[in-house]
Amino acid sequence: MNTTIAKKEEQKQWYVVDATDQVLGRLAVKIANVLRGRNKPIYTPNVDCGDHVVVINAEKVKVTGKKEENKEYMFYSGYVGGEKYVKLSDFRARKPEYLIEAAVKGMLPKNKLARDIFTKLHVYAGAEHPHAAQQPKPFNF
Repeated sequence: MNTTIAKKEEQKQWYVVDATDQVLGRLAVKIANVLRGRNKPIYTPNVDCGDHVVVINAEKVKVTGKKEENKEYMFYSGYVGGEKYVKLSDFRARKPEYLIEAAVKGMLPKNKLARDIFTKLHVYAGAEHPHAAQQPKPFNF
């Protein structure tokens, strides 16, 4: 029995995902699996065999419980006392794309391959995106 090893040069598909009323964590898991290629039978952990994902309506993503008021993202400048905390509700108002990007990035492995995989994620706050030329297919969960 032969084992199939994926090649990096294979054609990548483009998928569009509507984040309207989707729970943030559950959506991020599905997006991360498509980016890594785990939904394909030729999945190889050490090869970038995933597809491009375009996420629209990032501002309408849903969170459960009291995360809207209580969840905080921490940033550190590298200096003593340089910690800064930003609430999820502030990010939703100012930069809603970051919510999905941070959730998906946290679900990818921490290595050089994951940094390449993360570049295939395209997140937009509204319903419009500039990737119509790639003819993205809707991804059904």
